[in-house]
Amino acid sequence: MKQGIITKVSGPLVVAQDMAEARMADVVRVGNIGLIGEIIEIREQDASIQVYEETGGIGPGEPVTTTGEPLSVELGPGLLASIYDGIQRPLDVIWTLVGDYITRGIRTNALNREKKWAFVPTIKNGAMVTGGDILGFVQETELIKHQIMVPLGLDGEVVEIYAGEFTVIEPICKIRTKDGVGDITMMQKWPVRKPRPYKEKLVPNMPLITGQRVIDTFFPIGKGGTACAPGPFGAGKTVIQHQLAKWADAEIIIFIGCGERGNEMTDVLLEFPELIDPKSGKPLMDRTILIANTSNMPVTAREASIYTGITIAEYFRDMGYSVALMADSTSRWAEALREMSGRLEEMPGEEGYPAYLASRIAGFYERAGRVICCGSDEREGILSVIGAVSPPGGDLNDPVVQSTLKVVKVFWSLEDWLAYERHFPAINWLTSYSLYHEKIEEFMTQKITADWTEIRQNAMNLLQREGELKEIVRLVGMDAISNEDRLILETARTIREDFLHQNAFDAIDAYTSFAKQYQMLMIILDFHKIASSALKKGAKIDDVLNLPCRQEIVRMRNIPEDQLAGFDGIRERMIEQIKGLGGK
Repeated sequence: MKQGIITKVSGPLVVAQDMAEARMADVVRVGNIGLIGEIIEIREQDASIQVYEETGGIGPGEPVTTTGEPLSVELGPGLLASIYDGIQRPLDVIWTLVGDYITRGIRTNALNREKKWAFVPTIKNGAMVTGGDILGFVQETELIKHQIMVPLGLDGEVVEIYAGEFTVIEPICKIRTKDGVGDITMMQKWPVRKPRPYKEKLVPNMPLITGQRVIDTFFPIGKGGTACAPGPFGAGKTVIQHQLAKWADAEIIIFIGCGERGNEMTDVLLEFPELIDPKSGKPLMDRTILIANTSNMPVTAREASIYTGITIAEYFRDMGYSVALMADSTSRWAEALREMSGRLEEMPGEEGYPAYLASRIAGFYERAGRVICCGSDEREGILSVIGAVSPPGGDLNDPVVQSTLKVVKVFWSLEDWLAYERHFPAINWLTSYSLYHEKIEEFMTQKITADWTEIRQNAMNLLQREGELKEIVRLVGMDAISNEDRLILETARTIREDFLHQNAFDAIDAYTSFAKQYQMLMIILDFHKIASSALKKGAKIDDVLNLPCRQEIVRMRNIPEDQLAGFDGIRERMIEQIKGLGGK
């Protein structure tokens, strides 16, 4: 390993000379205590290094040693249920070594080198394999089988494969390639800034079912799609991501706290290990990986955390799993880019962000997708990416928000005024959008109902009409509008308060299946249709709005998933009560 000499230290930026043999993106050890850094610029023999630890006390004249390898993650059994920092150092291991504060320059392995895993081969000696083929599996947790794959780029014949208990660095297989016979271990390494390859990218043609009514019904994200949830502080970005992590229809969850406030990340670290997976009854951490960076950690570590998380997510995608990645929040990652760009004295773009901000954001979200994985068995893997953005003051003209919206297909507009009114999820139904409706329409019409698009659009039309009528009511008062318009206002209010509003702490209301969402929405729309007909036949609006069935509609969210037949009773009583007014 070659050594250079530090000539300049500027916060997380260190410049070293005599680095002629170093390469871009090489990991280096900086200073006498060996801080972890990455080369981000080379000019002749001078290298600019982004250091992932606090550089206080490091000065000119100290050595810089290059490892000759890019910043990479270790991939293999032991990832699940782990809590890492932005450069994949296991925080629980560090805590046992040095206590509550991370010692600078500490070196730990991301995967346990001593723990033995029971490997079960699924192929036989003599089989021809290619990169991405599955050799066997390890039952990593009760929920997840960790598939052991042939390293990408490797082709050959299986000379010998073993069964039994092995550590991640012990050989489990011998493969003969054109270069000879080599050992294969359960652990692989992959550079974080290089997307893992796949055979083919497919259209996301089914929704990522979240159980959150405002998302699934009005603004769905496709499986393998991308979504953005911008909003000011206090609007519920972290709440949304916690709900999606718990309820989303994904087998693996990667949660990246890329620079959030310490108390928010602390909540995640304390709550997630206690959560029970509602699908299996097992701990949610059995299928979750947490990457924790808080605002008091070095800014540059936030920039690495995004890539660490999505590389691990791609690895599980390549096994054929459906993976959901939550990034909270990418604004902190962008601020890390801005700080390093400023210290490198690059020409700034809008609001001081680097000119390449948009391309970096696009490069991150484009790693999502529904794909045919590498390998000979044509398995399908899915990676959905949901990023929260924290623009200053909730300003959606912020460069990070605008660059993100150019790439993602779903926009969940979080509003602090909705959060202050205790309306959660605090997603604005008039400004949010999803571009996946057409792609998932066939799935929805086959699995839910043939007229799903019409039903959803009718409900949205009522909400949009409510926005217009509210302006009129503010000007001229409620008495100046027609009974039909008053009914529209009341129906829209019911959609907002009894359908869109959802209680995350209620055992029944926290998750709503598509079947129940359909029944709830149809009850509301049927009431509007029948009541509108009754008004035309002479019924009084006050009598319509005071019917007992209105209270049943308010309480319908409490109907359990296994008792959906209860909606038929509400509908029958609703029809009878409106008939009693002289309507239908």
